[in-house]
Amino acid sequence: MSSDNQTAQEALTFADLGLSPKVLSAVTDAGYTKPTPIQAGAIPHALQGKDILGIAQTGTGKTAAFVLPMITRLEKGRARARMPRTLILEPTRELAAQVEENFVKYGKNHKLNIALLIGGVSFDEQEKKLERGADVLIATPGRLLDHRERGKLLLTGVEILVIDEADRMLDMGFIPDIERICEMIPFTRQTLFFSATMPPEITKLTEKFLQAPVRVEVAKAATTAATVTQRLVKSGSKAWDKRETLRRIIREEEPEIKNAIIFCNRKVDVAELYRSLTRHEFDAGALHGDMDQRARMAMLAAFREGKLKLLVASDVAARGLDIPDVSHVFNYDIPIHSEDYVHRIGRTGRAGRSGKAFTIVTKADQKYLDAIEKLTGQKLEWHDGDLSTVVASAEDDSPRRSRGGKPERASRSRTGEKRERGRSGKLPSEPARMEKYVPDEAMETAPVAEMPGAAMPGAARAERSEPAPRPREEHKPQPARNDNRPRRDEEHRPRREDRPRRRDDDLDDGTIGFGDDMPAFMKVSAKV
Repeated sequence: MSSDNQTAQEALTFADLGLSPKVLSAVTDAGYTKPTPIQAGAIPHALQGKDILGIAQTGTGKTAAFVLPMITRLEKGRARARMPRTLILEPTRELAAQVEENFVKYGKNHKLNIALLIGGVSFDEQEKKLERGADVLIATPGRLLDHRERGKLLLTGVEILVIDEADRMLDMGFIPDIERICEMIPFTRQTLFFSATMPPEITKLTEKFLQAPVRVEVAKAATTAATVTQRLVKSGSKAWDKRETLRRIIREEEPEIKNAIIFCNRKVDVAELYRSLTRHEFDAGALHGDMDQRARMAMLAAFREGKLKLLVASDVAARGLDIPDVSHVFNYDIPIHSEDYVHRIGRTGRAGRSGKAFTIVTKADQKYLDAIEKLTGQKLEWHDGDLSTVVASAEDDSPRRSRGGKPERASRSRTGEKRERGRSGKLPSEPARMEKYVPDEAMETAPVAEMPGAAMPGAARAERSEPAPRPREEHKPQPARNDNRPRRDEEHRPRREDRPRRRDDDLDDGTIGFGDDMPAFMKVSAKV
């Protein structure tokens, strides 16, 4: 953009953009007189019905760049039941609710029917709004497709389609849904496409669904605002090290903090950090995607109204939320995707105000830091020394200590010993003891020296005499035994091939009863 064009745009007012008198009155009542660069570049083309590809960093007024011309164009015409006239797609519920607030604020002189289709709200209430006819339909892709599949929504009457925060749609996996929705809308629509960054996937999407778009780019893609002071803060890798570092920085900046957003990468970290801050008596709240919708809106409203000083949040709060007075942003976790860094720190330093952004960095985060510096094209400054000055945690360099403060001896745990012992109950280093099997009946009459585990000299074992065999009695058939207990004299029997077959041998010779043995109780003479 040449200097002459830039000077001309700076001299523009909202009255020069072609907006209707009702819209201009609402803008004046809101306290705005001069448009931002993205508004000055997009509004005139939007009023002419042209497709627009808007690229601008977060916090530059992109929402008003499509809300104001849409309200002006909606002054003519009337909505029909289940057939909205305009459609605005947002990646998150908070952004959708924020766009609805903009339509209420700038459309106060119009009687517009606005329907908000987001998750966490009853389908019945939303269907009633669709039945009355919606001039403006603001939705997240998932809930919109749910209503479409229920047969409660027709998209054949959409005249203007707005795809906001397109790069965030890509990150959240909504691009297939966006393609489905675009195919349901008439080809003659006007499409307004806004994004802070332009990755290759987004570029392909614009080539597919935009017709000869007017490109409005007021800043380099993925650049940070000059009003934000950015600093890196070193920390140890342990969770308690990072929490202590965060508390220290908050206390150092406390005189200047009006309110601050603390970003975490994971929802579970949001909950843990929130509990930690409240235990240390910080005025904090939490916001993440698993919270109930009413709780999320209530928490966001409390933060916006100044009832909360610190808001611990996931990236659900990183895109497009209009909280103009955020003085500080703290990245408790450095973002994995470098584009998210631009959006996070864009929550501060908005509308010409100054802000500060602190990012906690550990040695494991070096590759993410390199990606951020490469994307933004600037070298970030350290607050109190770089990672080379990080002192290793005592947990890493010292031996484990017990609860009494004494170093623990290097020994295997009981669980590890049980695992090594296995079924035998012995560790591999223990010598295996050979034990002689002795039947229960034999143990009853065996000498003490013969009991398993008892010491017996080898000579004594050799000199042990065998008991004399019992005299054989005349065989008398007896009822068959029904148990498998070993006989008392079984250990004195000859080898298997020399002794008569038993009833449980593989071959049956027809023997009935006890065979050649006579039980002792059968030898007792009967008393008459």
